[in-house]
Amino acid sequence: MRYAIFADVHSNLEALDVVINASKHESIDKYLCAGDIVGYGANPNECIEKVKTIAMIALAGNHDWAAVNLFSTDYFNPAAKEAVFWTKKNLAEKNRSFLGSLKLVYKDEDLTLVHGTLDNPQDFNYMVDGYSAQETLKLMETKICFVGHTHVAGIFMRDRYGGLHYGKEAAVDIKPGNKYVVNVGSVGQPRDGIPKAAYCVYDTEKKSIQLKRADYDLKLARKKIMAAGLPQFLADRLIMGR
Repeated sequence: MRYAIFADVHSNLEALDVVINASKHESIDKYLCAGDIVGYGANPNECIEKVKTIAMIALAGNHDWAAVNLFSTDYFNPAAKEAVFWTKKNLAEKNRSFLGSLKLVYKDEDLTLVHGTLDNPQDFNYMVDGYSAQETLKLMETKICFVGHTHVAGIFMRDRYGGLHYGKEAAVDIKPGNKYVVNVGSVGQPRDGIPKAAYCVYDTEKKSIQLKRADYDLKLARKKIMAAGLPQFLADRLIMGR
């Protein structure tokens, strides 16, 4: 089975289209979305429709739930909060219902999927270091868990002896006895200094994880954000990848 796993689209249609087109050449069997389809960008409805079309599973992110009043924006920064309010006003009713129906965690025999962390997933905590990764590793019932939320692609690995390792290698082979938490990065607003759409390919037969990047039309995505009257900062950070 070959999975394409992505997260944090954030209403960036140009980036999502590139990821979908790139993955078409990867012989993908199933698409999974780890949350935050909306927020920040100018095409929430279009991105939701695309995700509904391709993804077997889509989970809730904090921006998805905030857009339908299921999660507070109290801790959001001003630009993020303004984008949530804009998204609320512009969501089609059917897409509002879709976001409200999204679950927090998915698990099958191959993997686990969550937006933030497995401990209290409804709080959308950030997995930023080994300490926060350990809690999810303890709760995992599968060998591998895919997450998003931080917008930074990378892999936490606990080896068979209990040692914890972190890396940003583009390709990793899954070893017996190890457990992995894979942050797939962000499709629509990467924050690792690389202004390219991020996604992941997981091959269960080859036992491999690949962290992928793809160029997209930054100028058009920025132009749409500014034309929508969203904060300039949200357009500018796409170029910086921060």
